[in-house]
Amino acid sequence: MEPDKKNTPATEGQSSKDDGQAPADALSRTPEELEEEQAAQALKNADSGASDDPNEKKVSPIKRFFRKVNIYFLFFMLIIVIAGVIAAVNYLNSQKVEPEPTISSQKLTEDTLKQLANTDATVGNTSQTLTIQGNAIIAGQTLTRGNLNVAGNIQSGGSIQGPTLTISGTSNLGTAQINSLQVAQNTAIQGNTTMRDLSVSGTSTLSGPVTAAQLTVSRLILSGNAVLQVPNHVSFTGPAPGRGAIGPALGSGGTSSVSGSDTSGTVNISTGGNPAVGCFVRVNFAQAFAAQPRVIISPVGAAAGQTEYYVDRNTAGFSICTSAPAPANQTFAFDFFVAG
Repeated sequence: MEPDKKNTPATEGQSSKDDGQAPADALSRTPEELEEEQAAQALKNADSGASDDPNEKKVSPIKRFFRKVNIYFLFFMLIIVIAGVIAAVNYLNSQKVEPEPTISSQKLTEDTLKQLANTDATVGNTSQTLTIQGNAIIAGQTLTRGNLNVAGNIQSGGSIQGPTLTISGTSNLGTAQINSLQVAQNTAIQGNTTMRDLSVSGTSTLSGPVTAAQLTVSRLILSGNAVLQVPNHVSFTGPAPGRGAIGPALGSGGTSSVSGSDTSGTVNISTGGNPAVGCFVRVNFAQAFAAQPRVIISPVGAAAGQTEYYVDRNTAGFSICTSAPAPANQTFAFDFFVAG
């Protein structure tokens, strides 16, 4: 049986659609129809590809991005970005110009000045700080109830009075008048020092020369090979010794007197008639010696030289005596020097 020719072209057209080929009359279709057929064909291809592996999971774009990029590289880039932001902020802050403070001035009227003169003015409280950038001149008195801390130098045109003055560092004083000075540590004085009264309770060591109008010491000790040089006169002062008993060496009507000190002095003698052997006079020290002293006698005058004198001594005093009768009715003297 011969096929129907009318149905043959339709069958061929349908077969060409099933094979994915464009129909023979594609050129006669509008562009809108072609786009619809292409979209339907693409959807069909996608469905056929997804059906190949139904168990395969879809991967999110973020995970696919991290699979392709190294995580350490991202951290490094993040640090660089943060450092750049900090540097930019610091640079912008350094370029800012600080606004100059504006201080508004206020004039004081006569009424305000009168009010301040009669009352006290309080500025701020103890937790606030008053800062004065310029110079300040205070014509009246200033009272500071708390501590006064000065970061710079203090220059005073007048006197500084205070119950106590504590200086922890170095102090340079042009002229200082001190009623009572107590030094706990060492004291070094480079220039001349003038003192009215100096009382030293401890040991004093002077390496240089000492010049004093008057030096009073209880005990003077020369140590080592020290030399005592006295270019002028030596005077031994002190209370005068007393005169003791008069001996038979003066004779009848004879007199004697003592002058000087315990260290040095003179015994004046005037003999009378018929002097005898014995002592002329007894000299008593004003202050007794701790040990028996040494007494040196020097005769004064020819009559004193004619006597055969000698000394009888102890810690309380000494006596000038003669072993032969002295010349009668004569005036002479004996100088003495006593050393302990």
